[in-house]
Amino acid sequence: MDKVAIGYPTVPEINYGFGLSAGFKDFDASFFFQGSARQSFWLNNSGNGRIQPFLDGSYEGSGDDGKIGQNAVLQAIASSYWSESNRNVYAFWPRLANYVVDNNTVRNTWFMQDATFIRLKSVELGYTLPRKITEKAKMNNVRFYVSGSNLLCWSAFKLWDPEMAGNGLGYPLQRVVNVGLNIGF
Repeated sequence: MDKVAIGYPTVPEINYGFGLSAGFKDFDASFFFQGSARQSFWLNNSGNGRIQPFLDGSYEGSGDDGKIGQNAVLQAIASSYWSESNRNVYAFWPRLANYVVDNNTVRNTWFMQDATFIRLKSVELGYTLPRKITEKAKMNNVRFYVSGSNLLCWSAFKLWDPEMAGNGLGYPLQRVVNVGLNIGF
């Protein structure tokens, strides 16, 4: 059997980020984008965090730890799998079964995914009340703002956050939105 290197490394060859902060009159805004390029990952079909459906405790390598295992299936697999009645050669999952299908656990180009992404990591928009208003209230400044992190992510891989790589069943990055008020006396 011939084996050759395929795809990019699982560690990104390029990490980047860029941002901008600007203000006009009493308004201010800032944003930061972050991303990586030239990186591949493998859909995790064996081991911890695997997406292999319908596995029970008898799966090799799982040990007799008393755990029931994963008895569910990802929607992407349930919606697109090869079977005798659906011979779609481009189906997402090669063969759906309630037992281990050896061809589903072999690393190959079908399970290799592009991990390239760009994410809107943070953004903040603010408004500071004019000085003449704040002085009347005996304050130095009053600023209203809205900020967010991990708001958007662009990637060719659509099933889950590409930064999670092959472990789609892991805990994803949190999307956070804050609304705030800064008051200075």
